Amino acid sequence: MPNITSYDHLVSKARKLRQDTFNAFIEYGEAHLGGSFSIIEMLIVLYEVILKNDDKFILSKSHASFPLCLILKEKGFHPELSTHLEIDPENGIHCTTGSLGHGLPIGTGMALGRKMLSLPGKIYIMISDGECQEGTTWESLLIGVKHKLDNLVVIVDYNKIQALSFLDDALPLGNLGAKFKAFDWDTTEVHDGHSFNSLIAALKTGSREGRPKVIIAHTIKGKGISEFENDPVWHARKIKGNEIEIGKKELGLR
Repeated sequence: MPNITSYDHLVSKARKLRQDTFNAFIEYGEAHLGGSFSIIEMLIVLYEVILKNDDKFILSKSHASFPLCLILKEKGFHPELSTHLEIDPENGIHCTTGSLGHGLPIGTGMALGRKMLSLPGKIYIMISDGECQEGTTWESLLIGVKHKLDNLVVIVDYNKIQALSFLDDALPLGNLGAKFKAFDWDTTEVHDGHSFNSLIAALKTGSREGRPKVIIAHTIKGKGISEFENDPVWHARKIKGNEIEIGKKELGLR
């Protein structure tokens, strides 16, 4: 039998974060529920298990920033609750993001700077699968290998929906893992990007010396509200009318 650790406390935190994010969407009239809910477990793992004091995290797909800001507030920071993040290191925001495709090249530069200065800590960057269509993504992969940035970890939110279409209908990525491997990155695929056991195992496994690491996490856009899951409309749809009650019921909100 596999040795599976119980992460009930993380499951509870994920549920609470979905509830708080949903309430914040309603309060602020915010959209982007789909891409926010697909990364909940990954954010919980990073901030509750993985990140150390010298590490930095960049959310490149910052249209999904509400749950990140709520986690940071819980940790005692005071970031502005915003869809597109403005750099604010004192409050845990280490990069201005919003224009997709920029978080990875900036983070790659940060990792290179740390290497050159022999500074501790890793740079973790979460990108969307749509960002894997950006030229700067692949340029950054080349730079990461060239400079042996084993202090660089990329997490791909592979929910297979971008904007208002499925990825395969817009611009297919094919075998994404094979592409990263072809660039000589240490590549791990997590086939359930909402499994704490799988995510923690992948993130705790070290990469080859001198090689940056990528984790391709297969997720479900809108995870947590079954009627909203895997539906491109929830990329940027505001919650209204009966949808509020549907979401509250499934999330256990009164």
